[in-house]
Amino acid sequence: MGIGNAIVDILTHTDEELLAAEGLPKGSMTLIDGARADAIYARMGPGVEVSGGSVANSVAGAASLGSRTAYIGKVHDDEFGRVFAHDIRALGVHFETPLATGGAPTARCFILVTPDAHRTMSTYLGACVELGPEDIDEELIARSAVTYLEGYLWDPPRAREALQVASAAARRAGRRVALSLSDAFCVERHRDEFRAHVDGSVDILFANEMELLALYESPDLATAVAEVQGRCEVALVTRSEHGSMVVTEDDIVDVPAHTVGRVVDTTGAGDLYAAGFLHGFTHGLSHADSAALGARAAAEVISHFGARPEADLSELARATLS
Repeated sequence: MGIGNAIVDILTHTDEELLAAEGLPKGSMTLIDGARADAIYARMGPGVEVSGGSVANSVAGAASLGSRTAYIGKVHDDEFGRVFAHDIRALGVHFETPLATGGAPTARCFILVTPDAHRTMSTYLGACVELGPEDIDEELIARSAVTYLEGYLWDPPRAREALQVASAAARRAGRRVALSLSDAFCVERHRDEFRAHVDGSVDILFANEMELLALYESPDLATAVAEVQGRCEVALVTRSEHGSMVVTEDDIVDVPAHTVGRVVDTTGAGDLYAAGFLHGFTHGLSHADSAALGARAAAEVISHFGARPEADLSELARATLS
């Protein structure tokens, strides 16, 4: 089960000049309002529109690998909202969150990919911040082995409450809770609450190097890893081309990145890493082998444009699990 910001991604290739003109720090995620969204859309070149959102991408990847998946996220009853609902259901994901009929339109994320394959995101959150406790299907969560929460949803108060309701429902049912820290700036906004949630409710933590440094205000990675060790069942620290670290109470294992011929677009690498790990984890693989499957899923998504797999990942999963 994934709970996150339901967003339609609009991806385009661009150059450094557009980033500079719009004042967008390269590699960052910037929240924007509707007017700014219209301005960026007007300046950008031809784009590709696909259903997205970080945890939604992970759920889509897990479905491609062969997991039974479900998703909770808020979209408006508009063109983009209906596209999002169709796309995620077409992947076999259970998605029954009621579409909003009032308020803001469906969220959009502009993903500007520079020639070095790095992506800079500008996100208009729109309807997805209207997610509330009433949208949480506690019975479905109780049937889910893992409920995976998106850190970005800590920003809107009602969405944060929804995640807390979901966490409590999973804990009551004896199920596991996973959390993505989402972004270093998101961590800085909610550091104390994230730390408390990791200590009290989270079994599986996903973070990249910068997010983990921000969480524990650490000067170096070794210090941050020492801080998180033992606070949850397993912490997965992704390090781009340097692979990932699997951190448990008793051990720290380095897992190499999977080699890819050409990096086209890094969008979704972390999302598909989480998909691979969670698929392996829920199918009985060790933490290290699950992380290796995550690395292979991430390698597929960075080999093409867009944040969702183009290849059928089920063969990859079968080869790993056999």
